[in-house]
Amino acid sequence: MSAHQTIANSASLEIKVEAKTFSPVAGRPSQPVLRNVNLTVEPRSFLVLTGPSGCGKSTLLNIVAGLDTDYAGHIRFAAADPRIAFIFQTPRLLPWRTVEENITLPLPKGDPRRARVAELIARVGLSGTETAYPERLSLGMQRRVAIARGFALQPDILLMDEPFVSLDEPTAQSLRTLVIELWQSHPTTVLFVTHDRPEAVRLATRIVRLSQLTDTMTSNVLADGPIALTESQRKDPASVRAEQARFFDAP
Repeated sequence: MSAHQTIANSASLEIKVEAKTFSPVAGRPSQPVLRNVNLTVEPRSFLVLTGPSGCGKSTLLNIVAGLDTDYAGHIRFAAADPRIAFIFQTPRLLPWRTVEENITLPLPKGDPRRARVAELIARVGLSGTETAYPERLSLGMQRRVAIARGFALQPDILLMDEPFVSLDEPTAQSLRTLVIELWQSHPTTVLFVTHDRPEAVRLATRIVRLSQLTDTMTSNVLADGPIALTESQRKDPASVRAEQARFFDAP
């Protein structure tokens, strides 16, 4: 049983997942995925969820988004009807719509947020592609469209599920920089999933490290702490490696 409720404090979001289990499939037994995950997310923070494949990172995003309601616990938001944008691993663009039409897709006609779309297209480096269709774009460009669509909604909560996976490192790094610039200029609360530890450190104001459940574990959460690098340190590989070692490798 689940509940989406409103909180009346300084948090953007409270997550309490007492238990999430996948039902039996094709003769396989049920599979516990999440247990006793309790997080309070501060407004305008950039929280990164990291951990091995199968530990429940994407499942947790789906629960926050309301796409998965089959769990024990509750999700509470600061706003009664929060705007939530979700950027998935694949861009999920409609092939019969242009770049501009894909970005404005979640915005009703006449919505004042549409006035920012031209600015967003320029910010993500896609000026001149407004009337192009997704098939004419590279994967990196398609992901820029998906990022612009997410920010166009001006969301209270922005969920990002490994949006840079399978990209070459220079393209991925340019998109990381883009996301941080957009987040700084259009603040929102971000929950970002990645298994890439350097990426987690470069982006996060806070990292929550999850682990796959075992019979002896009472919670998936192995570590939860702030990342306090300056903007210049986040661009410095040595600083990123040092912070990565501090967070992930220290006892």
